[in-house]
Amino acid sequence: MSMDIHQILRQLPHRYPILLVDRVLEIDKGKKIRALKNISINEPFFTGHFPHRPVMPGVLMLEALAQAAALLAFDTLGVTPDDKTVYYFAGIDGARFKRPVEPGDQLILEVELLRMKAGIFKFGARALVEGEVATEAELMCTMRAIA
Repeated sequence: MSMDIHQILRQLPHRYPILLVDRVLEIDKGKKIRALKNISINEPFFTGHFPHRPVMPGVLMLEALAQAAALLAFDTLGVTPDDKTVYYFAGIDGARFKRPVEPGDQLILEVELLRMKAGIFKFGARALVEGEVATEAELMCTMRAIA
């Protein structure tokens, strides 16, 4: 299964400039997801990071991976979140940044569900550019109801 931007917007509460998933290439329900983020020189963070050599901030690569993980979690549970549900980071382990991501790159987001226990999801995640790992980490996320 794949998802276009309209389907993603129905699942994720994020909007410009923090929506960081442009398309879902495939979802293997309860197992893994492959998604992409096109990196454009028009991204607002490039204005200050760094004007002389634009590089995507590592924390935003982790956020893109977390958004892909959320899409996998929602698909796994068969739910569409509403305004009373928020999907939070619970932890990030072993984050490594292996190559810069620059304007013109296409960031491929690969996330695998490792464990789901007591409302906490643990994922193995990596972001690649042209088959080369840019970022990798283990992500822990949870859904919470808000008032």
